[in-house]
Amino acid sequence: MSNPAAFRDRTNWSGGFYELAIEVGSTQDAAIQAVLRAVWSAAGVRGCFAFADREPGDQEPVPCSVASLSAYGHLRGQVLLPTGHLAVCGGTAIRGGDDGSDWLDFYVPAGALDKAGIPYWDGRPFHRSAVMDDWLAGVGTEVFERAPFSLGVIGWEVSGCTDAAALAGGLPQERGIGYLLPQKEGLLYGAAND
Repeated sequence: MSNPAAFRDRTNWSGGFYELAIEVGSTQDAAIQAVLRAVWSAAGVRGCFAFADREPGDQEPVPCSVASLSAYGHLRGQVLLPTGHLAVCGGTAIRGGDDGSDWLDFYVPAGALDKAGIPYWDGRPFHRSAVMDDWLAGVGTEVFERAPFSLGVIGWEVSGCTDAAALAGGLPQERGIGYLLPQKEGLLYGAAND
């Protein structure tokens, strides 16, 4: 098995992303900054780098900040997956501007999941990994304790699939993805069920 944590192996970054996409609930830099730092910490991301074509030891780290996201588009690091494999990971922001809230996407690329031996497709219409879903739900729950947000969605390429306003405080009965939905009593995790 090749190394799922190698930055310079382009196949690690290929095939799309398994994501925790977080609707921040604000367009203020301070709010997305708080979520970004909380995600990096909760996931235990090692390093914060701008370039995927250089190994961490061959580049200077960049600040884990909104300014770095703006300058480079994506921030990258390495994360220990629940299976014990170290893999590449990244984050990017989708700024809402006047139209809505900012989003922060934390992801592990499919190429790295393949090399780490984590299956994420079983023939159903949605890519799904119970291992990744549960792990990302735990990351999101810890993030929420440090930096509350409006909504988290978990799964394959989930960014932009819904928003907190569309859910109106309730979970869909049939869920092809996971949801982290704030409630009065705390954060509700609705796991994928179809």
